[in-house]
Amino acid sequence: MNTRPRVLSGIQPTAESFHLGNFLGAVRQWVPLQDTHEAFYFLADLHAITVEHDPEVLRRRTRASAAQLFAAGLDPERSTVFAQSQVYEHAELQWILSCLTGFGEASRMTQFKDKSAKEGTSAASVGLFTYPILQAADILLYTPHLGEKDFQVPVGEDQRQHLELTRTLAGRFNHRFGETFVEPNAYILKATAKITDLQEPERKMSKSASSPQGIINVLDEPGAMRKKIMRAVTDTGTEIAYDPDNKPGVSNLLTIMSALTGTPIIELESHFQGQGYGQLKKELAETALGVFTPVRDRTLELLADPAELDRILEKGADRAAEVAAGTMSVVRERVGLLRRGA
Repeated sequence: MNTRPRVLSGIQPTAESFHLGNFLGAVRQWVPLQDTHEAFYFLADLHAITVEHDPEVLRRRTRASAAQLFAAGLDPERSTVFAQSQVYEHAELQWILSCLTGFGEASRMTQFKDKSAKEGTSAASVGLFTYPILQAADILLYTPHLGEKDFQVPVGEDQRQHLELTRTLAGRFNHRFGETFVEPNAYILKATAKITDLQEPERKMSKSASSPQGIINVLDEPGAMRKKIMRAVTDTGTEIAYDPDNKPGVSNLLTIMSALTGTPIIELESHFQGQGYGQLKKELAETALGVFTPVRDRTLELLADPAELDRILEKGADRAAEVAAGTMSVVRERVGLLRRGA
């Protein structure tokens, strides 16, 4: 019996490429967990359709996201990697949990409040409103057997509220229908440095807010990545020093270099003492290319054979569905739903 703690996390396929923030904040941290945990990682394509989308683009981006996960080091033999939509129990458990969730409770979720404030509540979909409940279902489907092992969910601070809702719903279900779910614990991801826009270093690097020249994508062509870094906005003066208030551009480049190499910023400041901004950019470009070029090459290799990529994902979905089906069999029985064929 596998006695390692179980871990689950997901990522939305909402762009053609992961950007530097995705890579540092999630993907790179998932890889070592597959050696110490029973790991489940999914592509959250159901979450991606809470906003208007193009079906072919979604399919393409889902495959591209899967390929990048494998290229970054996830091993389908050591991790269960799958597309959320291919495990039908996600949607079924969401409905059951929705019936245990208060309207006011759901309306207090930060993500819905933030997005509906920008778009207006009339433009926001019911899917966006119930998004955290689907997220709870995503997690609780993979609850381990009671008392067997710990259940952990890698989260940053921005997702802590959603995990608390998951724990609340698990406890509520257990209270009403009998002990069924293990309440998951937060596995707080290592804090990653705040990476800002290369062209507007006062703003966070973001796939939705950054300009194409301000964001480093994992799948950028080497020449394009180098050009973005060499054209990054710097500051007045010539000293290479970490000072976010007065030198936001240079500070951002030092932050990225430190994040990619693991070298403390104070050591980088010493290394670049007496050198110009051009040298910092040159070395950062070489570092970034050294990290991302192998990932890009392997991703393109995987995408060149979509049938094989789909086969790998289907194998992961079969493994995930085996766990999810076992959970739902218990849930249906305890909720009082008729067994098929009974």
